[in-house]
Amino acid sequence: MSNVSTADARPLVKVEGLKQYFPITRGVIFSRVVGAVKAVDGISFEISRGETLGLVGESGCGKSTTGRSILQLYRPTAGSVQFDGTELTALDRDDLGAIRPRIQMVFQDSYSSLNPRHSVGKIVAEPMVIDGGYARGEMNERVAELLELVGLNPKHRSRFPHEFSGGQRQRIGIARALALNPDFIVCDEPISALDVSIQAQVVNLLQRLQNELGLTYLFIAHDLSMVRHISTRVAVMYLGRVMELADNADLFNEPLHPYTQSLISAVPLPDPKAERERRPILLKGDLPSPSNPPRGCVFHTRCPLAQAVCSEEVPAYREVRPRHWAACHFVE
Repeated sequence: MSNVSTADARPLVKVEGLKQYFPITRGVIFSRVVGAVKAVDGISFEISRGETLGLVGESGCGKSTTGRSILQLYRPTAGSVQFDGTELTALDRDDLGAIRPRIQMVFQDSYSSLNPRHSVGKIVAEPMVIDGGYARGEMNERVAELLELVGLNPKHRSRFPHEFSGGQRQRIGIARALALNPDFIVCDEPISALDVSIQAQVVNLLQRLQNELGLTYLFIAHDLSMVRHISTRVAVMYLGRVMELADNADLFNEPLHPYTQSLISAVPLPDPKAERERRPILLKGDLPSPSNPPRGCVFHTRCPLAQAVCSEEVPAYREVRPRHWAACHFVE
């Protein structure tokens, strides 16, 4: 778990009622909208300065879309995204460009996110070139500083991405994200494409940078053990909605929502005896399509506790306990 102090409780990022719908069209010449993929469907949360909010859930539940919508890489269909008091959804292209140095992203695929025709030095310097205001000598010094900061040899700046390992390429992506001294970074599954032996190194690097630079993270991942290690709080998504959100220890020690309980029950335990004795909660069926989500609670088609009310009424997303939110009819 991150040991960053969160004494400053004022949210750096505030998301309210965020929706991201992608239209489904039919017809070649006279195309018309016949539906929508509800990738993100009305979620709300806050991220305080210096903390890490972990965002977990199955593939296709809307985690990456949430991160991109917050950064306005996708313009949200509805809802509010405030960064340090500024409403990002109301900004035009120029005003958004002025604030982009403070909000950056580390992508999942460290190879496809780096231009194979550019040297590492040029890749890391690119944000400074776009931003302007940096002399060539200043950029060269900054590139060397950033490479050293993420644990790479500055002398290798003339090499190309294919000459580095997957973990090293991810470090290059992190260095590029740090180039303009951001306050907030969306880490979009930054370890999922890496070997297990390298994942811990990257997570430890992110934690060290957070402590040294005062960074704030939205950490998107599948691996709950890594999320538990790095996150201050954790939000659990399912089919475009947040099912549960709580402090790290509260969520892992006493999960309230049946979906969260199922996810945590599948995390391997270090104790072989405890691992043999426990019984994972297996969910039936597959994740429904976000273009046609179930009525009522979107989880009711797979929930072991579902009753008639679950297919009729959407459960309120409410604060069940202090700092512990859940969306379930039967959570008290």
